[in-house]
Amino acid sequence: MKPDSAIHQPLTFKYNDISIALNIRGDNKYTKVSYPVKYGLFSRLETSDYVFEFNQNHEIIHAKSRNSEWQHPSEWLKRTIGNDWVYYSTGGYSGVFEAIGEYYLPNLMYKTNSLLGGTPFCNDPINNIVKNWHKIVMQLSTNDMPDPFFSWLKNIQQQTPEKLQEKAEQLFKIIGSRVSVMPPDARHVDYNIIPINISDGCLYKCRFCKIKNHKKFMVRSQQDIDNQVKQLKKLYNNDITNFNALFLGEHDALNAPDDLILETAQNAYHAFNFHTSYMADSYLLIFGSVDSFLNKGQPFFTKLNQLDFQTFINIGLESYDQATLDLIGKPITREMVGKAFKKIQEVNNACPNIEITSNFVIDESLPDSHYEALMALIRDSVNKTTPKGGIYLSPLKFGTPSREVLYDFYKLKALSRFPTFLYIIQRL
Repeated sequence: MKPDSAIHQPLTFKYNDISIALNIRGDNKYTKVSYPVKYGLFSRLETSDYVFEFNQNHEIIHAKSRNSEWQHPSEWLKRTIGNDWVYYSTGGYSGVFEAIGEYYLPNLMYKTNSLLGGTPFCNDPINNIVKNWHKIVMQLSTNDMPDPFFSWLKNIQQQTPEKLQEKAEQLFKIIGSRVSVMPPDARHVDYNIIPINISDGCLYKCRFCKIKNHKKFMVRSQQDIDNQVKQLKKLYNNDITNFNALFLGEHDALNAPDDLILETAQNAYHAFNFHTSYMADSYLLIFGSVDSFLNKGQPFFTKLNQLDFQTFINIGLESYDQATLDLIGKPITREMVGKAFKKIQEVNNACPNIEITSNFVIDESLPDSHYEALMALIRDSVNKTTPKGGIYLSPLKFGTPSREVLYDFYKLKALSRFPTFLYIIQRL
């Protein structure tokens, strides 16, 4: 059953300029809309100057200012479980949606490969919340508040920035490393994932890659995976009801044995109570390489399709041009990429609960042959548009937006017969 007990009943309180709403029932299904939507069960604290929202563990998750200097009334800050702040901007709505498939653009505190967005964290009202939200909350008087509002405010005051950072580091320790990059399809769940590392490293050590590590690929033991599940359930605690997406890491989990992937996914589904999550549906996210994908047989995809998930597997193809593959240091052949792309369409057509998406690089320094070969795949290889098999184009450079590359992206998108978007590298 869905969470609906007395402890989750909505309650409100207002005193002077302070307003508290406990157990707000946000949307329970992720949607693509051009207005602010908050998901899951959460609580809200409002003052004349600020709006703060907290999860079921009393940890801050959203914030915005009511100051006239705030960039846009429909924009807000989000704090991730990795303790990063993300500023969600409209970017003009239509342009953002065309580029990334979402109406709001995640602006990050760290360098990434995004061609869009500005520098919102240099904005004083935004920076003030990031640095001082806890001081603001601590200044609120609780003397005249009845329970449960008094207790709730005390609980959120105890979740200091230091404690939140400690929790983030505990998460990284449990799974063995920080998730340095989430699959692009994590956008479908607003990047709200529970990560389990069933392997480490990746098969390739591509020269162009800036976010993967140099660890040799290795599969985790069953005991290690079981320990992760137990500790993660404890770490996410009461807020686990707001999660319905599992990420199997690290950078090429698809290369793990079939049974390990299938059993870990299904065991985690039950351990994390996804069947009683407040959020509708369940999602499974996996990275794969060309080799690991080509080595998986149809029986694996048939069994994966039967799990209680909508599964997204993201494959790094990068280029269909041998000169470009050599240039970026990816140790595969053009023939392998072509074979993988064909197999992607076969799996997508045969398995309604699986979508295989693929990544390609874009950069002004790449040869024309890269883009000509890319068109051969995403336009000439099929004779009609298709809603599945998303193509993600990833700029090679970090921290240096390029108008030329953005222009090239829009040209490619207009010609593609597949859903085509920019891939913004985002960590957990």
